[in-house]
Amino acid sequence: MLQVQGISKVYGNVHALKNVSLDLKPGLFGLLGPNGAGKSTLMKTLATLQLPDEGQVLYDGQDIATDPSVMRDVLGYLPQDFGVYPKMSAVALLEHIAVLKGLHNKKERDEQIRYLLKSVNLWTKRRTAVSTYSGGMRQRFGVAQAMLGDPKVLIVDEPTAGLDPFERQRFLDLLSEAGDDKIIILSTHIVEDIRDLCPDMAIMGDGEVVARGAPEMLIDKIRGKVFRKEVDKTDVADIEKTHQVLSTRRRPSGVIASIYADSAPGDGFEPDDEPVLQDAYFAHLYKFV
Repeated sequence: MLQVQGISKVYGNVHALKNVSLDLKPGLFGLLGPNGAGKSTLMKTLATLQLPDEGQVLYDGQDIATDPSVMRDVLGYLPQDFGVYPKMSAVALLEHIAVLKGLHNKKERDEQIRYLLKSVNLWTKRRTAVSTYSGGMRQRFGVAQAMLGDPKVLIVDEPTAGLDPFERQRFLDLLSEAGDDKIIILSTHIVEDIRDLCPDMAIMGDGEVVARGAPEMLIDKIRGKVFRKEVDKTDVADIEKTHQVLSTRRRPSGVIASIYADSAPGDGFEPDDEPVLQDAYFAHLYKFV
């Protein structure tokens, strides 16, 4: 079990984390929030790359700040940005990382590397230098290195950024397959990744956890309170002054304005009886709920 207990982190005048608490068990956990919400700061803290200013993180009851090896020995981590050694091929670099992770049996290393490179569709490029990979290919390589050694805690920060729809689905399937016996934290701003994959999630905004629960539970909280209307783009500013606007979506014929209201607002707005996770995300992020 991974327990985050009231951690805070300040960079100069920026309060990046504000008293964040989470208890996580094996399974897929989604962390959803806009850029700057504090997701990456939280991930770096969990990965023992930095210490919290306040609070503590416990893995199986042990403080990872006091003994970082408690987490590092079981961790797989894919940050948003990562560097690679120049001129090293994918298979050579994974071999090097595997040894650093303690995989000393060559046969087991080779089997894992082959399986992971095939899983992320890089087997045919295994002899190519990773430094020459495209952004999407490098991201897929990052997924493979994070999963080396069968980690018990897997942290992936914006993992589907730069992936085409086919590769995104391949990666999500890989995470889903691995999620039964691992604590997997999927940090993203892509709502669909969470809805498709995670039975439990949290929404972060301005360094805080503003909502926590199953996606369907968060959607149920706003059911009957989401209304939509197609308007002219020139009317959007006036609607934002008079209503709690969740989102606006442009169409060739105009703009679909979605608002949150406790009762029917009239003025041509129609109820949407089947709100989606994006609606719940904005309602909690803007603290309408």
